[in-house]
Amino acid sequence: MLWLALHLPRLPIEVFLRARDPAVGGSAAAPFAVGEAGSPPRLLIVTPEAERLGLAPGMAASAAYALAPDLVIRPRDRTLERATLDSLALWAEQFTPMLHVAEPDALLLEVAGCLRLFGGLDPLADRAADDLAHLGFDPRLACAPTPTGALLLVRNGFDSRITDLDTMRARLAQLPVDGLAVDDTTVQRLRGMGMRTVADCLRLPRDGLARRAGPALLDHLDRALGHRPDPRAPFVPPPRFASRVVLPVPVHEVEPLLFAARRLVGELAGFLAGRTAGVTRFTLRLEHERRPPTCVPIELSMPNRDAAHLTALVRERLSRTALPAATEAIALDCDETQQLAPRNFTLFASDEVTTEHRVALVERLRARLGHDAVHGLEFVPRHRPELAHHESEPGHAIHPTATPPRPLWLLATPEPMASAALHPLAGPERIESGWWDGRDAQRDYFIATRTDGSVVWVYRELDDSAVRWFVQGWFA
Repeated sequence: MLWLALHLPRLPIEVFLRARDPAVGGSAAAPFAVGEAGSPPRLLIVTPEAERLGLAPGMAASAAYALAPDLVIRPRDRTLERATLDSLALWAEQFTPMLHVAEPDALLLEVAGCLRLFGGLDPLADRAADDLAHLGFDPRLACAPTPTGALLLVRNGFDSRITDLDTMRARLAQLPVDGLAVDDTTVQRLRGMGMRTVADCLRLPRDGLARRAGPALLDHLDRALGHRPDPRAPFVPPPRFASRVVLPVPVHEVEPLLFAARRLVGELAGFLAGRTAGVTRFTLRLEHERRPPTCVPIELSMPNRDAAHLTALVRERLSRTALPAATEAIALDCDETQQLAPRNFTLFASDEVTTEHRVALVERLRARLGHDAVHGLEFVPRHRPELAHHESEPGHAIHPTATPPRPLWLLATPEPMASAALHPLAGPERIESGWWDGRDAQRDYFIATRTDGSVVWVYRELDDSAVRWFVQGWFA
């Protein structure tokens, strides 16, 4: 087995700052920190902007405010951190179905069976690191044959990609005893015995080490070194994707939400890739203080998991959304997915590619103009022009095999006009229909030109003694 550990050492602050665009200045670059409850409350982790002002982890909050009056401090949210890890586990399923959430700040991926799919360990690890960076995290990665070994290496700052047990054991032997995942009492006992590294512990007799430091230490070392099995509870995914990003400060405009939404769409794309599926409907939920959330549903005509296309749809919909109050968090719920059919790649463009481009255009137009504003036309076998078609889903209209010439633009209500302004080109085409539904039509239709050169479709009523002319439509 081969385990890739993805460690997020700054997760307590990244769960708040990943929604902040680093390219935006002003208030978005104000000093920010996460604090822990205590007497007095102290800073747990700070941003680089706060460090440049002299703030540091462990500093009392009152002293921090004295140095930086505009400092924003958010209390640590362990529930949000766990929810973020679960969302990232859904994203990580695109790499392997075997993974484990190692609380409080890491994911473990068993990647031995999928290395060929990604071209080897280095391409897989590099892609995972790049994708996490785009999602707003600063990861540390390490690979080892045992999950505990990989976690110990990455949490102690070893960016190692080790594939054999001997190399891993030699590297673990260099770790300080402070870096072991054991309680502080055990660490103090080891240091009191003169033990400084794991190698020092391994040189002692096992029985004596167990009596002095406890059997839990031996069990921990044996699992890390591969001397005994180290099973990990597999991550059980929820029935559908849902993720949430908390904004560092409330925002009143839609534009700052686009950056956070793009991060959520990136997670969704990874989740869909792991299931070979596409989304057909998802919902953005904008959360406000003391107000119901603003829900922005987005529907697609066909399954899709392309992050760029989904982000474009989100941008169009958010640009048309009015915020009733400041937004404090944004969430994405994946409502419906479908399996994607395998693609046949050819040298030349195929009908499949053309259809995808057309559907993508329709979806963007609907996102910008509204769902009901974009539709197709389906012809039906009726003689009366005003009843010969109806709205349909774009791309699903059925066209008649043979019809007389018809204008592209039909007027909702025919307009009267003088016959002297017309010069007939073709006709007449007689239509007599509708006696059974009380909308009887007896007309002679002509294609004619007007004095201004436009081509129109006109008719005259057969039972009209005055012989009035009406314009029914216009030809392009």
